[in-house]
Amino acid sequence: MNTPLPPALPAELHHLRGASGRLAVYAGGLGPPVLLVHSVNALASAAEIRPLFEALRQDHSVYALDLPGYGLSDRLPRAYSVADMCAAILLVAQWVAKRHPGQPLQAVGVSLSCEFVARVAQQSPDLLAALTLVSPTGFRGGKSLRKPEGSTFFMAGFDQFLRRPGPGWGRFLFRQLSRPSVVRYFLRRTWGGQQIDETLWAYAVRTAHVPNAEQAPLSFLSGGLFSADMHNVYESLRLPVWVVHGTRGDFTDYRALDLVRHRPNWQVTVMQAGAMPYFEDIETFMAGFRAFEAAARKPLA
Repeated sequence: MNTPLPPALPAELHHLRGASGRLAVYAGGLGPPVLLVHSVNALASAAEIRPLFEALRQDHSVYALDLPGYGLSDRLPRAYSVADMCAAILLVAQWVAKRHPGQPLQAVGVSLSCEFVARVAQQSPDLLAALTLVSPTGFRGGKSLRKPEGSTFFMAGFDQFLRRPGPGWGRFLFRQLSRPSVVRYFLRRTWGGQQIDETLWAYAVRTAHVPNAEQAPLSFLSGGLFSADMHNVYESLRLPVWVVHGTRGDFTDYRALDLVRHRPNWQVTVMQAGAMPYFEDIETFMAGFRAFEAAARKPLA
């Protein structure tokens, strides 16, 4: 399949130049600005936040980027880091803020990207006004994430093994993970059931055929995109934070949320859904989002 990858969303498409190459940014709607950041996996893209984009564009100016190495953003033949992802989000957030001077900017992260948006909020505290973290990583029970600042779970030897010149094990592994039946298998584990979003599945399968499509996923597999200091980062946040997660599928262990659950700036909502609950019940999700948005405008007690 050599046809170009189409846009993931029916929206204006902008391109920004960052340290990791060209970034694709979708834009639509009018109103308060919101930045959406998709998850990180083998075949991620802005297609993962389609229901949110469509719902928010009714009364918000909504933006969604393809992270470096994914979707329509550049896919460079190299490893990617937490710093790369955070720099891309920071660049887009600053660009959005300039388009909406004087208006508070919210950000929504999904799964591993929650760690990135939280770090951006920590490092640029005047940029973001509120965070929504959907099925955030870093809250599994029994695991302390308090290593020195900037520490990750990167396995250098495994990464070198995956990226050996030639056909290599990394490319072989990626091809196995991106087979249509395997993509469906992992989406069913994400949903926690047999029914998945078929449009998302089809787009994920197509993204596997973009040149260098394996580069960012290999960094994901070798641990370079997972931070080992996230408990320190999460606990440092002072802006309003809404966590929402589901009860089905592979992502249901959030015992470490007790670290922040009772802080006045954190709210936690549990939905009877999988790890991307807005695909299954957008009305309930948006009702919670709007209640959080209204509360975030008020000073914390």
